[in-house]
Amino acid sequence: MTKKQLALEIIRLLKKEYPDAGCTLDYDQAWKLLVSVRLAAQCTDARVNVVVEKLYEKFPDVNALAEAAVEDIEEVVRPCGLGHSKARDISACMKMLRDSYGGKIPEDFDKILKLPGVGRKSANLIMGDVFGKPAIVTDTHCIRLVNRMGLVDGIKAPKKVEMALWKLIPPEEGSDFCHRLVYHGREVCTARTKPFCSRCCLKDICKKVGV
Repeated sequence: MTKKQLALEIIRLLKKEYPDAGCTLDYDQAWKLLVSVRLAAQCTDARVNVVVEKLYEKFPDVNALAEAAVEDIEEVVRPCGLGHSKARDISACMKMLRDSYGGKIPEDFDKILKLPGVGRKSANLIMGDVFGKPAIVTDTHCIRLVNRMGLVDGIKAPKKVEMALWKLIPPEEGSDFCHRLVYHGREVCTARTKPFCSRCCLKDICKKVGV
């Protein structure tokens, strides 16, 4: 089985196992996903979802966050860790959205990538979830799982993993595939314990099984 064939089979099996998998960050407007994904660095999505409720009570829109003092933002987002740097990035990002894009996220990958605090992972998440465009989100679950499954061989650098997956994953499947990897990585192919290979939907094709 080639890596391309393996990728298609993994997609098929994960789709069957997690048919409704989607982004685990709560948001009802595009700019809120941008805020949440910045807060999610080294923090759980569950905690971020709680913290942003308080943040939006105090600062309900892009303009309010853009005008807020960094210290006031930091006071709310501190439970997510790295409070000062995250607050600084959120403030600068909202200012750029307000001043350059009319409060809207630009529908262009390179422009999104130039927003303060936004890396390739975040930009891909926005492209896939907000705009429905092809996207590969190489978070820690994705990197761990595609190495274990044999789709990439010992590659840990996020951008290199992303580039390798673009060659294997059909563009229309990329975003949902990465969401399903998050679900699978949390529930079965875990990082902090031994993977639960015996109940894995991929056990018949994964190179990790039996190793």
